[in-house]
Amino acid sequence: MSYKIAPSVLSADFGNLQRDVEMLNSSQADWFHVDIMDGVFVPNISFGFPVLQTLKKHAKKPLDVHLMIVDPDRYIQRFADMGAHVLSVHIEACTHLHRSIQAIKAAGMKAGVAINPHTNVNQLEDVAGDMDLVCLMSVNPGFGGQSFIENTYRRIEQLRNMQSRLGVSFEIEIDGGVTLDNYRKLVDTGATVLVAGNTVFSSSQPIDTISRLKQ
Repeated sequence: MSYKIAPSVLSADFGNLQRDVEMLNSSQADWFHVDIMDGVFVPNISFGFPVLQTLKKHAKKPLDVHLMIVDPDRYIQRFADMGAHVLSVHIEACTHLHRSIQAIKAAGMKAGVAINPHTNVNQLEDVAGDMDLVCLMSVNPGFGGQSFIENTYRRIEQLRNMQSRLGVSFEIEIDGGVTLDNYRKLVDTGATVLVAGNTVFSSSQPIDTISRLKQ
C-alpha cells in the first residue's frame, strides 16, 4: 500500500531551520507537516506566518498545514497565499464545517479535517465526500512527544468502513506518537499519511529514519 511520510516541523531545530528543511528536501519525506497553534484551542503556541514564509521559501515539497486554532476561517486565504498544499481545520473548532471545507477548496488547497481523540469519527460522515484528508489525532493535540493512543487503530478501521460504505475517498493521516515500532501496523490498518516529529528529529540519522518509515 502506498503511503506518505510527513515529518512535523514542530520538532525541528528552529535555530537551524533552513538546515532541517534542506534535510527533509533531500530525504524520502513526502510532505512538510506544519502545526499552527494559538494557545486557545490547544494549550500551546507554536509559530505563525513569518516561520511559514521561511518554510515556503526553502521547502521543495508540499506544505501540509494543520490549524489548531479557533475561528480558522479568518485565515484560510492567507494560508493559501503562503503556499499551503493541504489545509486541515479541526471539526471541534468549526461552527460551519462544510462551509470551511468549501472555502479551503475555493482557495485552491486540499481540504483536511482534523479530529481529536475523544470526538466520534462518525461526525465526519456528512462531509466525507467533500474532504480530501482526515487528520486523525492519535495524541491529545498541543504538544509533541506524547504517547500514542492505542484506540487509534479502531478509529482508522471506522474511517475505512465509512469510505467503503459511502463510496468516497480521502487520505487518512495519523498525527502523534508515530514510531518505528507502530508505523507498519498503522499502514496495514489503513493509514495513508504518517506524521512523524520526534521520531525523525530526535534521530541521529534522520534521513535514514525517514527511509525506514518508508519501507
